[in-house]
Amino acid sequence: MNIDKIVLIYPERDGRIFGRAQGSPYTLMRLASLVPEDIPVEIWDEDLRALPMERLGPRDLVGITSKTLSIEHAKEIGVAARQRGSLVVVGGTHATLVPDEVKQWADITVVGEAYHTWDQIIRDVANDTAKQMYVDESWSPLGGVARLTDRVLAMVDERRHYWTPYLEITRGCPRDCTFCTAIRVSGKIMRHRPIDEVVEEIQRRRVKRFFLTDDNFGLNFRTSPNYIVQLFDALAKLNLNGWTAQAEMMVGNFPELLALARRAHLEKLFIGFESINTSNGRDLGGKSKGNTAEYKRVINAIHDHGIGVVGLFVLGLDGDQPDVFETTWDFVRQSKLDAVSFTIMTPYPGTELRREYEEQERLLPNMPWSKYDTAHVVFQPAQMSVAQLRRGYDWICNRAYSSMSIARRGVHALRRQPLLQYQRRVFSSFSTDVGYRKAVSYREREPDFQWRTPAQLTQTPAANSIKG
Repeated sequence: MNIDKIVLIYPERDGRIFGRAQGSPYTLMRLASLVPEDIPVEIWDEDLRALPMERLGPRDLVGITSKTLSIEHAKEIGVAARQRGSLVVVGGTHATLVPDEVKQWADITVVGEAYHTWDQIIRDVANDTAKQMYVDESWSPLGGVARLTDRVLAMVDERRHYWTPYLEITRGCPRDCTFCTAIRVSGKIMRHRPIDEVVEEIQRRRVKRFFLTDDNFGLNFRTSPNYIVQLFDALAKLNLNGWTAQAEMMVGNFPELLALARRAHLEKLFIGFESINTSNGRDLGGKSKGNTAEYKRVINAIHDHGIGVVGLFVLGLDGDQPDVFETTWDFVRQSKLDAVSFTIMTPYPGTELRREYEEQERLLPNMPWSKYDTAHVVFQPAQMSVAQLRRGYDWICNRAYSSMSIARRGVHALRRQPLLQYQRRVFSSFSTDVGYRKAVSYREREPDFQWRTPAQLTQTPAANSIKG
């Protein structure tokens, strides 16, 4: 068919925060940049505004990207677009993990890295030869892939509409945590973008601050130190306010690289400590062993180089008992973390964890994908009830994200910076915790919400049964 326009849609997740959306639609920006210049392309971000579905017509190609938690809403959008005659393409994490489900309502399903199949899809649609499914899991090199165009940058206007520009430098993770989808979505081979392309993109986007979407950027400290040295040297020359990345504890063993990282304007590392429970090691792919003394050493080592640490913890692993909430909170209070994130163990499709839970019949029945947001319990825990895990999560979030706790961590983080950096760092010293607070605040409006003490969580009346 002759394509009138291509519309790429990001389903709503968080909405606006003080007038802006949280993070830019980076994947859609790169896909839009692959659209030939003679075809009009638009990006519709539902976090910014309602979708103008009435503008869709029978010669429009609509692309939707979706994670598992938003796939049901993505389906609503896709069905509405098809009713208007548009051809609907669906990709993203959920389509990669559960393609047979998505293809029941999408015209075209994309599995794997759409950057390598998108241009072929456009050509096939134009020639009326499109297939029902396109798969690319070759994990090919990242050089020259989906470079952002000026047309797309002008359309999105990141500095006006988004708080945090996203950026990708590396992709893949050789770890195989039983609950993680990264290896199934991005592959286990660690791949790197050419450094000159990274620098050129930062300069052309005119961003001063960004968040790396890389699954495990910090692992490159060990696996590709030469690349990291060259990258940090290049970033050090840019006029940046700061950037953040995800890592694991082993970065604390590389003081020379941490020193270079600070000069390269690295501001925070999101470290996956995952659990303070030593019996959970099997599920964590070898990156965390519950050794809290080692956790504190790593935090101090990173702090020694002026870099903040955001601690990431997962609750509800099979080794966890009802006292895990109190012991985890005790560690957080003593650890001098700059910010903290708590998530409930979530058995995503395509993971080893979900396969085990299915075999053990531990998945809760009739749970919509929208509950797979790491803040709802969707399975039967091994050593506590569903209600205990749910209420324990509420309890620890209440303490971690109280105004006093956020203020205390933020002030400590700010005081570690030189006085001349206070004005530049004040926003980032508090913003991470504030964002996490907003992400879990919806629980306060749910009927089963209540703050309970750890002692009360150990009680097991009928209300705490699996049906509770």
